Amino acid sequence: MTRWRPLPDALPREARHLVEQLRALKDRTGLSLAELARRTAYSKSSWQRYLSGAKQPPRGAVQALCRVAGAEQARLLALWDLADRTWPHGVAGSAEPAADAPPAGAEYRRWRAAALVSFAVIVVLLAGLLWVLPVGSG
Repeated sequence: MTRWRPLPDALPREARHLVEQLRALKDRTGLSLAELARRTAYSKSSWQRYLSGAKQPPRGAVQALCRVAGAEQARLLALWDLADRTWPHGVAGSAEPAADAPPAGAEYRRWRAAALVSFAVIVVLLAGLLWVLPVGSG
């Protein structure tokens, strides 16, 4: 069993509970962090950050750990959803997230949606331009 360091005091209760459950699941596998990294798409250093509470684990990392451990995903994903709402997002090193700052995932989704809409507008404009232009002149 791994000797875990205490979690950061600034970590909200929901996030703390998720990390504790992930630690227990990792311990149950009997795998080292290097072995866990080899069996998942996440590096050893990423697992160190996730299991120390320094960084929120992506939803995919929780799913990967569940698969490796042969555990039911639903319960841990529900914990992840709860922790995601309270996890300190924002500038690294800040103890408190800004009250009006959107979560990092929401900002990325907004950016992606804007990029997709822009791309669609460009495609429609080009299609209209090709339709209007004469095919063969001469």
